[in-house]
Amino acid sequence: MNGHWVNTWVSMPQLTEPDNMPPAPFTQDGLVLVDSTLRQTVRTSVGGRQMRLRFSNAFGGTALPLTRVSVALPAGGQAGVSAIKAGTSQPVTFQGKPSVVVPIGAQVVTDPLDFELAPRSNLTVTIYLAQGQNSGDITSHPGSRTTSYLLNGDHVDAEDLPGAASTAHWYFLSGLEVWSRPGTAAVVIIGDSLTDGRGSTTNMNDRWPDRLLDRLHAHPATAGIAVLNQAAGGNRVLNDGLGPNVLARLDRDVYAQSGVKWQLVFEGVNDIGTAAATEAAQRQVTADLIAAYDQMVIRAHAQGIRVYGATLTPFGGNTAYDDPQGLREASRQAVNTWIRTSRRFDAVVDFDKAARDPAVPRRLLPAYDVGDHLHLNPAGYEALADAVPAHLFKDEPLPFGFGFE
Repeated sequence: MNGHWVNTWVSMPQLTEPDNMPPAPFTQDGLVLVDSTLRQTVRTSVGGRQMRLRFSNAFGGTALPLTRVSVALPAGGQAGVSAIKAGTSQPVTFQGKPSVVVPIGAQVVTDPLDFELAPRSNLTVTIYLAQGQNSGDITSHPGSRTTSYLLNGDHVDAEDLPGAASTAHWYFLSGLEVWSRPGTAAVVIIGDSLTDGRGSTTNMNDRWPDRLLDRLHAHPATAGIAVLNQAAGGNRVLNDGLGPNVLARLDRDVYAQSGVKWQLVFEGVNDIGTAAATEAAQRQVTADLIAAYDQMVIRAHAQGIRVYGATLTPFGGNTAYDDPQGLREASRQAVNTWIRTSRRFDAVVDFDKAARDPAVPRRLLPAYDVGDHLHLNPAGYEALADAVPAHLFKDEPLPFGFGFE
């Protein structure tokens, strides 16, 4: 029993946009997933012998009634499959009961369950909703890059779901925790689509945080590190976009997670890219981003968390963000200079250097460019993962005076 709870997987809760709702017939007018089974797979980072799940109704318009939930190992250990390994399914309970109602805006944590999870393995979570959720507003994570399955009726214990509809989104599930040894700890990554994995491969878990996890676990000294991806496509630091702005979601997405020792911030491109291409607007967004990063450091340090800043990667040539006068590029350079030289972050991770084309530094290296001159392909994401120094995750005491800003 000498251990603690550590999140091994998370997904950033968001209000589901119309295009990301469950497919017909699972979405009706003001009613979602009635008499429906939802099967999803998630990938652990660290392992454990006891686990528990977190379900979120952060953006639900009504209470969320979960009728039955089970966990199992997926067939073949694979992500994004509808079948489970025979004999591995176990029911999940809430205060000893099979069902629970998640209040509006809240989350619930399941009872601990004896279920051994290996590091970097996949877990299947199956939910049955008899009543569905009586609202057009539901909580999800659209950028799952993992296939989920939906089928009418109660099929929680079924070994496969023949005829099920599929969708590449997660719904309601926001966290997986394991009981782990005292030295196990987590790094939470705050980011946008570049961390959420746009350009990565569906069901292959090859986003840069996934690649970083694989790299850290290849060495005994860092094999106890959980990597938690709290990113969402379109997210911004300063203003709401796809999901709440970073300053509004830090408490929920970082400080409320279990076992967190480090926070890595790689976000700001969308703030620069959506601000007007005028000198005044870009001057303002640069100043506001710097102030926001400073706030992140203050708030992380107050929780005893080291916070690392990543430089912003190039977007030269991107139709939406690159402007003819280069004003947004100038903002990116100014922000990166501050990240590198201000000494406010406990360390700097230079993703700009890792991803840029040395011949044209305002552009991504062509071999890493997914094609839109903003997002990376799997090779590019591997380059980002390789740019993160492993020594940042040493288990060492905080320095004297840490947190006194």
